[in-house]
Amino acid sequence: MKGKLVIFSAPSGSGKSTLVHYLMKQGLDFGFSVSATSRAPRGEEKHGVDYFFYTPEEFRAMIAADEFVEYEEVYPGRFYGTLKSQVEHQLEQQNVLFDVDVKGGCSLKKYYADRALFIFVQAPSIEVLRNRLEGRGDTPAEEIEKRIGKAEYEMTFARFADKVIVNDDLETAQREVLDVVKKFLYA
Repeated sequence: MKGKLVIFSAPSGSGKSTLVHYLMKQGLDFGFSVSATSRAPRGEEKHGVDYFFYTPEEFRAMIAADEFVEYEEVYPGRFYGTLKSQVEHQLEQQNVLFDVDVKGGCSLKKYYADRALFIFVQAPSIEVLRNRLEGRGDTPAEEIEKRIGKAEYEMTFARFADKVIVNDDLETAQREVLDVVKKFLYA
């Protein structure tokens, strides 16, 4: 039996990564989707493990050859995307978990339809989101304002998700995510 896809998307500061890491530890036979990028590896990052690293020219050629389920040019010449071949290879063996931006989440859901569960995670309010970003203590004020503006835009994509999880209380959000995902996987 082929696997299923569980897609997580959310504005920065919503707690998405925390929920994704929690879900990966629940023994649900998930592989994590490895994205492609046109940026250079950082530190100890390895091709095929952390990302698939390509030059901008290689990435553009792969776009032209329709090799991506979804991709985004985040900055001029800086691409990120999900390779169709990689997803299909992983789905032959297990369920696949995605942590992608909102546009990527919508594209994956559209492409895989009923084989995919699209979960949108959001903070209870923009003010809570602002407090979380400020509480991290590692983000300059102008960057926080940029992220808040982006978050307001990204929250308009929640209507395309199969399930919206409001991460107000982490334990409650974890239980809700686990319940929703189990029902989807074992339906």
